[in-house]
Order: sequence, then structure tokens, then C-alpha cells
Amino acid sequence: MPRFIAFEGGEGAGKSTQIARLAARLQGLGERVTVTREPGGTPGAEAIRTLFVSGEPDRWTAETDALLISAARADHVARRIRPALERGETVLCDRYIHSTLAYQGAGKGLASDDLLRLHAFATGDLWPELVFWLDLPPEIGLPRSSKRAAALDESLPQEQRFETLDLAYHHRVRAGFAALAAADSRIIRIDAGLGMDAVTAAIADALGR
Repeated sequence: MPRFIAFEGGEGAGKSTQIARLAARLQGLGERVTVTREPGGTPGAEAIRTLFVSGEPDRWTAETDALLISAARADHVARRIRPALERGETVLCDRYIHSTLAYQGAGKGLASDDLLRLHAFATGDLWPELVFWLDLPPEIGLPRSSKRAAALDESLPQEQRFETLDLAYHHRVRAGFAALAAADSRIIRIDAGLGMDAVTAAIADALGR
């Protein structure tokens, strides 16, 4: 039975690690799994990702950010997510609409209603059935993210546009995720400050798998 599960959270929360672990677990149980990310997941969306996550923090206005991410999401949903769901696969996505609502909405002040209209237009109003919010204070997550970026090959583009925004911005993003979780039972908060194995176990428990 197809399932669409998104992973959300601030910088350095460990989403990629937990997605990889869950994918391996589900595949071991016989499920077909597609792992993908936003922005990205298709060649066109990955090209937009490069524009979106690199460069100076003020490279784009908040409105342009929202339009770029919606364009990437439209291609991603049409060419990867929906086809995978139609094949009966479980889709695990690193970020989706709740990141837009937190980063461009709560973080940058765009109206949620405007972002939701863009999302409906871009995706046919496709929502995940379950969201894991890996919650971590930005004082912990940002240094983790910077350390990870420093370990990458210096010849690769550094995706640090949002990490370089001030701490107050990242606190607004975290508060945005908290407000979304309080209003939507599909969002399950996981304490990302726990050890890696404990986070993995909490996700497995929540899924009952």
C-alpha cells in the first residue's frame, strides 16, 4: 500500500540519516521505497535547488523563494512522487510543504494562505499522510550543519544560504514547526537531541514497524 511520509526539521536535525535508516528497515520488511528530497528529486528540481540554497542569504526575496520552491515541487511531484505512489511504493521525502510554511512563512513572514494556494496549484494539493518533525534547538543544529558542510569537498557548491541567516530567524522557523505540529495530528514530533539510535527507535515505534 503506497504511503507518503515527509521528514521535517531545522538545520542539522539528522533527517537524511533517519530517512536512510527507515528506508533500509522498510525495504528489509519487503516494501518498495523511494527516497527523495526537496528542493530536488528530479533533474529540473535539482537545478532549481542550486539556485535556491546557494549564494548570499538575500539573493532572493521571500516571495521569490516561495515561487522557486513551488516550481521545484511541481516538477518533483509530477515526475517522481506521484509516479512512485501510483506504483504502490512508500515515498520518504526530506522536506516538503511544512518546510515552506516554517521557513518562508514563520521565518520570513509570508502569509500561510498564500503559500497554501501556491502548494495546491503546484501539486494538486498533495499532502503527506505522515510527517516526522525532528526537533532540535538551532543552537545545536546550526553548528552540526556547518561542521557537515566543512567536511564536504571544497569543489562542491556549499548549500549554506539558510544556515547563514541569524539565530532569531531559525528560532522563528522552529516556532513555526511547533505551531504546525500543534494544529495537525499528522505531524509527529521527535526529539532530535536524543542519540541517533533513540531517534531511529522513536520513528519505528511511531510507525509500528
